[in-house]
Amino acid sequence: MSKLCFEDLNVDDHWTTPARTVTESDVVQFATTTGDFNPLHIDHEFAATGPFKKPIAHGLLGISWVAGLGCNSPRVNTVAFVAIRNWSFLRPVYFGDTIHVETSVSEKGPIGKRAGTVIWNHAVLNQKGKLVQQGIFETLVAVRETASIG
Repeated sequence: MSKLCFEDLNVDDHWTTPARTVTESDVVQFATTTGDFNPLHIDHEFAATGPFKKPIAHGLLGISWVAGLGCNSPRVNTVAFVAIRNWSFLRPVYFGDTIHVETSVSEKGPIGKRAGTVIWNHAVLNQKGKLVQQGIFETLVAVRETASIG
């Protein structure tokens, strides 16, 4: 499958990623990788006394899933990841939740001969269709002329 270039993307284009089920192992591995062992995420007894009543996935893990699930929905010739903006953590993600990401292009603009800026809206939804996270990513996407070089 070929990658989309800057010229292939249009404002209001929309994609939905495949879904994935969140496991306790995902959360423990993220905690191990990052060193974030907050008991809200990994301690069942502690979490039971907190606001969510059971362990939840790290919010930053949710952002990571946006990047991972979205890497092929759409498959884009990304030159650089520039920013995350206005990210909101709206609901917890629990072990066993199945999430997917809805992505759309909200803005785009050329910045030179090699790439253009693309502003992406991302919405993370759970199996009940509830919005759990949302925000904006900004990337640089190669224009077609440079996409074939190298």
